[in-house]
Amino acid sequence: MIRKAENLTYEQLSRLRSSVGEAFVTNELFHNWGSVDERRADVMTYMSLYFDYVYEAGELYVNDDLTGCIGLEDSSHPNKWPQVKMLFRMFARIRFSRIRSLLKFVKQISGSNALYAKAPHIDALMVCVDKEHQGKGIARELVLFAKQMARDKHVPLLFDTDMKEYAQMYEHFGCEVYNTVKADNGVTRYSLVWREHELQSN
Repeated sequence: MIRKAENLTYEQLSRLRSSVGEAFVTNELFHNWGSVDERRADVMTYMSLYFDYVYEAGELYVNDDLTGCIGLEDSSHPNKWPQVKMLFRMFARIRFSRIRSLLKFVKQISGSNALYAKAPHIDALMVCVDKEHQGKGIARELVLFAKQMARDKHVPLLFDTDMKEYAQMYEHFGCEVYNTVKADNGVTRYSLVWREHELQSN
């Protein structure tokens, strides 16, 4: 069962932060930060701050044993203040050179989802399954929950990823790649959508 993450303990939050960080260490989003070993500490910090933003915004959903989580934002009701706090924390804890290179990449791929992002939608901010529990259907359960939220609100569900294998996974779950953008560092952003009226059987 997937539920909104509320009133989690310090230990639960720490466990989820670590799981999210480890899941994103190899993500191409951080391509410019060096090898996996070179960037590990800063990626773990960045994803911890990003996780806190999603949780504080009330947009984090988890399964019962906290082995999987998904961030889901309703574009009609965004909670911007936690995101602002994340940016301040990021500049305080991560080297400016790395933030600058990341922002340059983000700027280059930021319009990849423009086809759907300008209208009401559900934005999947992140999907994470603890490494020791992957391959057990948890990612599918999280995506099904997201699709039901989009269905209930009669809006599209959007995913963005910089990893081809994740794009293929979302396609397997019934999503459609509708745009790709390649940044000057060679990384490709894949934008995907799930729409109930066209993909009712998925």
